[in-house]
Amino acid sequence: MPYFPDRLIDGAGPYAGEYFARMAAAAATIDPAAITAAGELIARTVASARRIYSCGNGGSAAIANHLVCDCLKGIRTDTAIRPRVYSLSTTVETITAIVNDIGSEQMFSFQLESLGEAGDLLIAISSSGASPNIVRTLELARTMGMGTIAMTGFAGAPARHVADVSLHVDCENYGIVEDLHQSLMHILAQYTRHTHLQEPEKLGALKF
Repeated sequence: MPYFPDRLIDGAGPYAGEYFARMAAAAATIDPAAITAAGELIARTVASARRIYSCGNGGSAAIANHLVCDCLKGIRTDTAIRPRVYSLSTTVETITAIVNDIGSEQMFSFQLESLGEAGDLLIAISSSGASPNIVRTLELARTMGMGTIAMTGFAGAPARHVADVSLHVDCENYGIVEDLHQSLMHILAQYTRHTHLQEPEKLGALKF
């Protein structure tokens, strides 16, 4: 998919129209089977009362943190399940200590090595798929017997090839990639809730 924008666009309105068109095209590149597999992996993790960890850098860190909110608060609404979800991107004091004393590539993996266990799940978010700290954490998670989901864009490698499930957006615009990763996060959280609703009449009642 070509870079966006690839020409000068006069006016924010037309720019937005082109942006949304490119966003729709990029969304169509995400493998539906991979989304199904991600949903199943999350369901198994929740059903076995294991933990879900998330991580990301920059805008992806915001998505990783937002994922905690939507899973802890959103999924629990009108259901009997209690997801255990933690973001490795929100621990500022720990992150800065690790980066200062050990190195930036271990800012997430060092935490996961202490906290994670076999059967847990890691959701790693990286627009490029090439961030060393993300790749290292995915590799560690697999050696620990954890499930792994990678959300990537651009070329997506090597993260997309390391994870058990790859949710890849074929796009080379950070905004569009992050928008779709945020959408995937919402989809997976809301679908998990959807499958555990105790009162079917509340299918559309939740306002995220």
